[in-house]
Amino acid sequence: MAAPGRRWLVPLLVAARGFPARRALHEWAPARDVLLFEHERGRFFAVLGLFCAGQGVFWASLAGAALARPPVPARPPDAATDPGRVDVRSALWRYGLAVGCGAIGTLVLAAGLLFSLRSVRSVILQAGGKRVTLTTHAPFGLGAQFTVPLNQVSCMAHRGEVPAVVPLKVKGRRFYFLLDKAGYFPNTKLFDNTVGAYRSL
Repeated sequence: MAAPGRRWLVPLLVAARGFPARRALHEWAPARDVLLFEHERGRFFAVLGLFCAGQGVFWASLAGAALARPPVPARPPDAATDPGRVDVRSALWRYGLAVGCGAIGTLVLAAGLLFSLRSVRSVILQAGGKRVTLTTHAPFGLGAQFTVPLNQVSCMAHRGEVPAVVPLKVKGRRFYFLLDKAGYFPNTKLFDNTVGAYRSL
């Protein structure tokens, strides 16, 4: 027959063994929303948006000017003219210049738009630790946010392994989201174990 002391010892050991796991689970599942990252650069992205818009207008105007019909040079009255003749080299040059200007303007606009939509302003772990809200700067610094499950977010590199930005991969969205290391990480331990953890998506 087992001793009375041993009968109480077994449940006590089981409870003590599960206590650290429960405590760790509680640490990564906060009872309220927790700010994990913040980097406010609204003025920079407002200037960037104005710059990209100005570049788009500039290159579009150059493309329009290249497509405009050039002035007809003055010719002597007795010179023979062919109204149906077209200067092929001049036309090719004008259309090539227009396409090049349009391509440059489009690339500048696309790069500015993509960079502002993928630069993260803040990261908030929602209460319970199951979902995370990301806010990006968006064009002109207006801000855009979305919420996804935590298991659909993967950090592709640890904070200490990258020199400038921390890349985040969100399932179902193209391109990485960028967290500037110059930003504020108020809870680095919670960040590293939740949003900053690598997951196979």
